Amino acid sequence: MGHIVIIGNGIAGTTAARHIRKMSAAKITIISAESEYFFSRTALMYVYMGHMKFEHTQPFENNFWAKNKLDLLKAKVLKVNTSAQQLELDNGKLLSYDKLIIATGSKTSMYDWSGQDAMGVVGLYSKQDLEQLEALTPTCKAAVVVGGGLIGIELAEMLHSRNIPTTMLVREDSFWNMILPKEESEMVNREIRRHHVNLLLASEMESIEKDEAGNVQALITKNGQRLDCNIIGIATGVSPNISFLQSSDIAVDKGVLVNEFLESNIENVYAIGDCAQRIEALPGRNNIEAVWYTGRMMGETVDLNVVGKRTAYQPGPWFNSAKFFNIEYQTYGVVNAKATDGEAHFYLENERGNQSIRLAYDKADGTFLGINLMGIRMRHVYFHKALLQKQTVENVVKDMRQANFDPEFYKKLEPAIQAAFNKSYRILTEKSY
Repeated sequence: MGHIVIIGNGIAGTTAARHIRKMSAAKITIISAESEYFFSRTALMYVYMGHMKFEHTQPFENNFWAKNKLDLLKAKVLKVNTSAQQLELDNGKLLSYDKLIIATGSKTSMYDWSGQDAMGVVGLYSKQDLEQLEALTPTCKAAVVVGGGLIGIELAEMLHSRNIPTTMLVREDSFWNMILPKEESEMVNREIRRHHVNLLLASEMESIEKDEAGNVQALITKNGQRLDCNIIGIATGVSPNISFLQSSDIAVDKGVLVNEFLESNIENVYAIGDCAQRIEALPGRNNIEAVWYTGRMMGETVDLNVVGKRTAYQPGPWFNSAKFFNIEYQTYGVVNAKATDGEAHFYLENERGNQSIRLAYDKADGTFLGINLMGIRMRHVYFHKALLQKQTVENVVKDMRQANFDPEFYKKLEPAIQAAFNKSYRILTEKSY
């Protein structure tokens, strides 16, 4: 099989390397310019907040790589020559490959704002972003986070943990309301403000002011408001990190274009994780899915294709999880921000406004479509099975105690959820006749 080279040592690339090694004795090299070892990217915020050290984010012992004959190379790939099957590295060397897996992840999206090159403008994606944020923090008197979403609220919580007065600019009129339904979005609005973060909705950045030394000194909004600050956290989304492929023959759009087998247009060249763009998206899914678990699953699929066991990528039902300060969020299946014509929602929120459950189901036959959970943690395996089996929403509610991590805690919620759902579902069913 020759030499397999993987560009990127995130969850996608590392998973691919581990699984290929189980099936092949081929030489495997993993290249990364970011860090020497694979680390848990989702843990960066907890390093900054002092809950752990960076070395604690490494899931494997340092001898894991040599033990499994996985060669690590800290370098940046500048160009890919597919005809010669060579990579040009920033150290001036060329590296040959027989099979290539591109797993270079994402980068923070920037939109050519005036002053965005100022010292103090930072994202939250890489180890280098974390290091820059650490360096800026000691002298920071105020910060602004531009954008909502999961990265935005992580940045706000991080800065808040260091007692830095923080403002969030969110373009929409409620937090993440293109994803979250109205009630859940408003719950997060309240939680952000409860932690004394200045949440400015329907507000966007126009430009950045720099001092004479090139440091951030203020942000100007599109409505003319001036916000004094020393750190501007950019959380306006991420985009595939593929600029080094511009001069190659590998077909790209926003990401590297791949088929259902994660193969690019060039033989023996694959792409996985955040940088991969499906030519044809799966039903109900996006062409690019920059999520930890999809990267892992792509890594688990591409290994089979690399060793000749051709297998299509099938991620199964959608799921995701996050944390909005003290409110945990889980979603399984499809729960649209606004119910479609054939979709019904059942929603129940507690009196304190910090826990809720939303069930989405088909109006016609009651098929369970998805669930949102706020402040309530439940087991992934239960909903994954229910979605694959296309169970009815009634059955899901009836057996939901199987999904809870803490049955004693859930006993307090179960009667209320079941009673409220049964009443709501009965009324809807009666109206349909």
